[in-house]
Amino acid sequence: MGGLIEGILGVSPALAYTLVALLVFAEDALFVGFVIPGETAAVLGGVVASRGQVQLGLMMGLVVLAAVIGDTVGYEVGKHAGSRLLETRALKRHRDKLDKAQDFLRRRGGAAVFLGRFIAFFRAVMPALAGVSRMYYPRFLAFNAAGGLAWGTGFVLLGYLAGNSYETVAKTAGRDLTAVIVVVAIIAAVVWRVRTARRRRHRAAHQPDKHG
Repeated sequence: MGGLIEGILGVSPALAYTLVALLVFAEDALFVGFVIPGETAAVLGGVVASRGQVQLGLMMGLVVLAAVIGDTVGYEVGKHAGSRLLETRALKRHRDKLDKAQDFLRRRGGAAVFLGRFIAFFRAVMPALAGVSRMYYPRFLAFNAAGGLAWGTGFVLLGYLAGNSYETVAKTAGRDLTAVIVVVAIIAAVVWRVRTARRRRHRAAHQPDKHG
C-alpha cells in the first residue's frame, strides 16, 4: 500500500482528485475499505492540497461527494442483493463485527449511519446493512450526507494540517476517532435511557386515576 500512497502523492492534480475520490467511493460501494481505509485516502487528499498541488476546498468537496454517493450505492446493493450479500465470503469472515454492526443499526437507526461513518468496518458495511433492512431512503440520505460532510471535511483538513506526517495522522486519527465515537455512543445511549425513563414517570404521574 505504501507504493500506492506515494503514487497518489506524485501524480498530476487531475489524477489526484480522481484517485482520492474513487478510493473513498469504492470503500462503501465495493467494500474496498477492507483493504484501504477511506480515511487514508481522505487524509492523502489533504496532504496533496498542503503541497499546493490541488485546491483544498475542491478536494474536500470531492471527498464528501464521493463518500455520500458511495454510501448510496452501498445502500442500493444491500437493498437489492439482500441476504445474499451477507453470505459472501468477504463478510462471513467478519461475522462477529457484522453482527455488532447490525445490532447497532437496529438500536440507533439513522444515528448508526452517521456514527458508523467514523468507524472503519462500520463505514464499509453500514450503508449495505441499511439497504438490507429497508431503512427509509430519505432518512438514510439525511444521516449519510451529514456523516459524509463531517467525516470528509475533517479528514481532508487533518491531512492538510499534517503535511508529510500523514501516515501517523491516518493511523492515529482512525484509531482514536473510533474510541471517541464509541464513548459518545455510550453516553448518548445513557442520556436517551434516562430521558425516556423520566418521560414515562412524568406521564404516569399525570395520568388520571381511573379508579377515582
